[in-house]
Amino acid sequence: MVHKKLIIKNMSCHCCLKLVTRILSDAGVAVVYAKLGEAEIIFDPHNINLPQIAKLLEVDGFEIVNDKEKQLVEQIKSAIIDLIYYSTYNAMVRNSDYLVERFGLSYQYISTIFSKQEQITLEKFIIHHKIERAKELIQYNELTLSEIAYMMGYSSVQYLSTQFRAITGISVSEYKKDPGEYRTSLKSAINPNDDQG
Repeated sequence: MVHKKLIIKNMSCHCCLKLVTRILSDAGVAVVYAKLGEAEIIFDPHNINLPQIAKLLEVDGFEIVNDKEKQLVEQIKSAIIDLIYYSTYNAMVRNSDYLVERFGLSYQYISTIFSKQEQITLEKFIIHHKIERAKELIQYNELTLSEIAYMMGYSSVQYLSTQFRAITGISVSEYKKDPGEYRTSLKSAINPNDDQG
């Protein structure tokens, strides 16, 4: 039996997590654990090999990442998505502190590797996601703008509003009039440079 940890590109939400788990299980691969961007598997090399597993995942748009730097970048993306969209976001924890603690690497190193691989700075990537999450929360209409600003780690509503306009090109009040028109898919938000129109 082969025991392997996979770093998987394009696992951007919990639906992707379920899909990847199902693809692997259906192929007779035991999933020890799976989380965004990552899965630990056990398989019998007499029944299936890694290239075959990679092909099965590729059918649904997932990709096994083998390059060490690219693996780190995928793990960073997953950590940010997890922090902003799925965890009980602690506004007191700075993104940089969270990533340093999570990976045991300096923020300078994490940031440099990210920019080198992604053609966008780590800071801009984080901002894009915070604004995308803010859009989602505004659309739900369950929290005040002050609560959303706090939740996303902004020091004031004004700061959130300024960054919101800088990223989206519209004001928060314009967005509130027709949220559906301005939402971005999570995949586009993950790769902001791929979505220029």
